[in-house]
Amino acid sequence: MNEINELIPTRQSLLSRLKDWNDQESWKVFFDTYWKLIYNAAVKAGLTDAEAQDVVQETVLSVLKNMPGFDYSAEKGSFKGWLLRLTSWRIVDQLRKRQKGIEVRNSEPQTSTKTGVLESMADPVGLRLEATWDEEWENNLMDAAIERVKRKVDPKHYQVFDLYVFKKWPVSKVARTLKVNPGRVYLIKHRIGNLIKTEITYLRTKPI
Repeated sequence: MNEINELIPTRQSLLSRLKDWNDQESWKVFFDTYWKLIYNAAVKAGLTDAEAQDVVQETVLSVLKNMPGFDYSAEKGSFKGWLLRLTSWRIVDQLRKRQKGIEVRNSEPQTSTKTGVLESMADPVGLRLEATWDEEWENNLMDAAIERVKRKVDPKHYQVFDLYVFKKWPVSKVARTLKVNPGRVYLIKHRIGNLIKTEITYLRTKPI
């Protein structure tokens, strides 16, 4: 899977479009937006790479199957919470498959007193999946804001910002390397920094 940074809260308009199973573009946007969020939550819940990828695929399929009947309502709960529940169920499915595999390999009798995988692990909430989900969501919010701003500004300006802010190059080195006035570096940093803050505010306040 290609790494996609634009992992953002779903817009209500996108939710409406997803009710049409034939809208392939919307499903592509959905997958590109949420696969990494689901994957990271699965890995942090203790799954392997292969298991986490299965969780991504099965969760997206669950969304596709249930989307036509999904009723957006802030009072009934957010899409974020609904997606979390679907993901947690798919994670439990993978743990069950793992448990069955262990039982088959060990060929243990039914009276075995050994603790199984599921019994030895807490439920998804006990695994702090909800806290992990919230943390990943916030990280994705920042990544989304940066990616959206990156698309809007001049590539060279973003390069100045990236080198100075993220890579922490000295102003003199940035100016010399990219052949810009040192004062220009400060102006670009201020402008793009404000754009990112504005984008984060927008993503945080608009309903999903």
